[in-house]
Amino acid sequence: MKVKITKPDSVLYEGEAKLVQLPGTGGLFEVMNNHAPIISSMKQGKVRLVTDSGEEHTYDIRGGVVKGQQNDLLILVQ
Repeated sequence: MKVKITKPDSVLYEGEAKLVQLPGTGGLFEVMNNHAPIISSMKQGKVRLVTDSGEEHTYDIRGGVVKGQQNDLLILVQ
């Protein structure tokens, strides 16, 4: 799936991923290929991303929102 993680002043990641783990306000959750459409708020924590080649990236965030549909995930963070 296509993933873009962005802050107000910069893009943290833009590319393909097979798994994204997010700190939702209701608890930790994961998004994978062909996930149902989603809009969710996030609390302070870590965004963990696994690329198609198996590389892992971790980003500390203070909160944000995520919107996903049709294998396109947009993550707006602080």
